[in-house]
Amino acid sequence: MGEVVYDERTVRRARYAVAAVFAVHGAVTGSFATRVPWIQDHASVSPGELGLALAFPAFGASVAMPLAGRISHSFGARTALRGLISLWTLALVLPSLAPNLWTLCLALFVYGATAGMADVAMNALGVDVENRLGKSIMSGLHGMWSVGALTGSAAGTLAAHLGSDARLHHALAAVTLTVLALVACQWVLDLRPTQDEEPPPHFALPPRSALLIGAVGFCAVFAEGASIDWSAVYLRDQLGTSAGLAAACTTAFMLTMALARIAGDAIVNRYGAVRTVRAGGVLAALGGLLVVVAGHPAVAMAGFALMGLGIAVVVPLCFAAAGRSGPNASLAIAGVATITYTSGLIAPSAIGTLAQATSLMVSFGLVMFLACGLVVLAGVLRSGERDRPKVTAPGGDPAAQRARS
Repeated sequence: MGEVVYDERTVRRARYAVAAVFAVHGAVTGSFATRVPWIQDHASVSPGELGLALAFPAFGASVAMPLAGRISHSFGARTALRGLISLWTLALVLPSLAPNLWTLCLALFVYGATAGMADVAMNALGVDVENRLGKSIMSGLHGMWSVGALTGSAAGTLAAHLGSDARLHHALAAVTLTVLALVACQWVLDLRPTQDEEPPPHFALPPRSALLIGAVGFCAVFAEGASIDWSAVYLRDQLGTSAGLAAACTTAFMLTMALARIAGDAIVNRYGAVRTVRAGGVLAALGGLLVVVAGHPAVAMAGFALMGLGIAVVVPLCFAAAGRSGPNASLAIAGVATITYTSGLIAPSAIGTLAQATSLMVSFGLVMFLACGLVVLAGVLRSGERDRPKVTAPGGDPAAQRARS
């Protein structure tokens, strides 16, 4: 994208606008997740068929994410985000309309494709704002995503408790979230390519830098997916807790991650990305160890909490490093996002397969091992650190603010 100089007030306003878009994106995910049982009944699919269908969002995202850079190049970052986030919010209605397995798979493929493209577009804009401010904001942006997911989940839980039709619930949610997203997009930065900038390819392999940074994200997302999907099962089956306490552990894990992400930027700004991720890896590995050796539910819950604290800021920092690792931020971010989406896809099944062959204790030993990988691999995030452009003071020269590099 061409380098435009904006005054500080405009950049700060853009920060809050992108944060609102992150929250909307998360709210769609939370709204969908709480109505999966209704969607399963409506489509008349078995648990095994539902598991197959739920793999399609990741497939769709992996296929479509490289297109986001091309779309942003063609239409400009603001228009691209406006269109992609609207497609994502409106795609929320599709799964609840599906009458059978095959239409559900197709709906979830489209749902995932729009999610992935919007994800790349908003992260690329977030990285640009972070560079202009000269300080870390990506953790807080992802924290807003978590807040949005929790809000959408709470609304979905209420709708399910009232016995509402998910088609009506999702239609109302889609309209509301689309309006909120369009309003927020008015204040994001309108970045456009320079005249001599070559358009990115429709599809391309991720750059090597994205592969290394993606490996860090892979470790964190694997631990996150394993904890979200299996923490309740671990407490119930391994430690004999009640279903209510087991479910509370999962909710507490997600809340811990949200709070840590919101507070994470202050730590990153003080200690840097590499030291923060290494310290997080130590906390996550210690948490995994507590889970493995736990003989009491409180110990296991403390372990999951430590894992949540340790991995919370890793993915935001991976996106930030990818966006600064080369000339094409969208392509690098798409590469890292593809790797992390893949990790989230395989983590639940990998934990289940290993648990069936051995035990859940051994499965979370693997999670602990991957958490140690954060300590070893954190240094690759340094490759994304470079001098960041400064914003101008409010009231700066308007001609300079419009100039392109």
